[in-house]
Amino acid sequence: MLWLFAAILFVLTLVHFRSYSSTVANYGDNGSYLQAANAIRHWNFKGVEVKQFWGVSYLIAAISWLPISPQWCLLVICTVSSLASVLMAWQLWGPWIAGFFTLLNFVWLQVSLLGGSESLFVALLFASFLAIRKDRWAAGSILAALATTVRPLGILGLFGIGLALISLRNYKKAVLCAILSTAIGVLYLLPFWIYFHDPLYQLHRYKQTDWNSESVIGLPLHAIVVSLLHNREPWTNVVLTTGWVAVAVAGLCAMARKTFRPYIREHRAECTFAFLYLGFILTYNSVEWARAEFPRFVIPVMPFLLLSFDRWLPRSRCVLYGLCIVSPVLAAFSAIGIRNVLPALR
Repeated sequence: MLWLFAAILFVLTLVHFRSYSSTVANYGDNGSYLQAANAIRHWNFKGVEVKQFWGVSYLIAAISWLPISPQWCLLVICTVSSLASVLMAWQLWGPWIAGFFTLLNFVWLQVSLLGGSESLFVALLFASFLAIRKDRWAAGSILAALATTVRPLGILGLFGIGLALISLRNYKKAVLCAILSTAIGVLYLLPFWIYFHDPLYQLHRYKQTDWNSESVIGLPLHAIVVSLLHNREPWTNVVLTTGWVAVAVAGLCAMARKTFRPYIREHRAECTFAFLYLGFILTYNSVEWARAEFPRFVIPVMPFLLLSFDRWLPRSRCVLYGLCIVSPVLAAFSAIGIRNVLPALR
């Protein structure tokens, strides 16, 4: 109900200022996902130069039989995945973590209701964690491999599964999981090998456009600090992005405390993913995106950050219900742009 109320309030606020359909069409990488989906539907990749991973696009193409436009197919995928993610977060970490996960990050509401790959990625990732907790390691590895086709950092979830099984000395399941995830990876890369003559086509595109042909990993916080020194964004954007960077750093330190170790021992696979993922986004070597997109990057590990702050988390319905009103409105303003909202209000 929190998710539904927040979604309705977000959309109502947005449509007060501009068309919902045009906002979705111009939001983030939606155009790239739809272009790839159209190429997959017709199996014609001539002129396609989409760098984003195609997991979302394959799913759009798969449900294109529905009597709705590809853009609405994308929105169906995002909203269903978002709600499923919240419900799985409830099962994995309890109602308070799920509630704050739903409402704290403006970008999570935006990608859930305007489009993108994050909600599907998170849904597959959380489903993988849920399968592992039920001792269904093969299913967990398949789901993590599918998440990797949506966003490349899903591979860190596979590392977590492999390391957890090796630490448990369950080598048979480790080999089985490796075979299953490799098979999914090969099937995903095969079209790029055949039609682009480069199985790592997307990684090479990322290297050219996002990393300026340098290493994907740099010194901790280096790209983020450089981005701040050359910042031309509004102060509200700086506060939002650096705030989430500070939360991630503080959460990583809190997860390294002794009090968090029992949880790590009990859930090794997901905690390995969380540590590796946080390490990656804090060392991501892209001056253009490392800070600007940090609130989006941090979404998959938000439950772990909330867990690390568990003793300080306000378990108050008043706080949660207040967030349910304030957060969707601010998320809608952020999607429109504060500079565009203020003149409209006058």
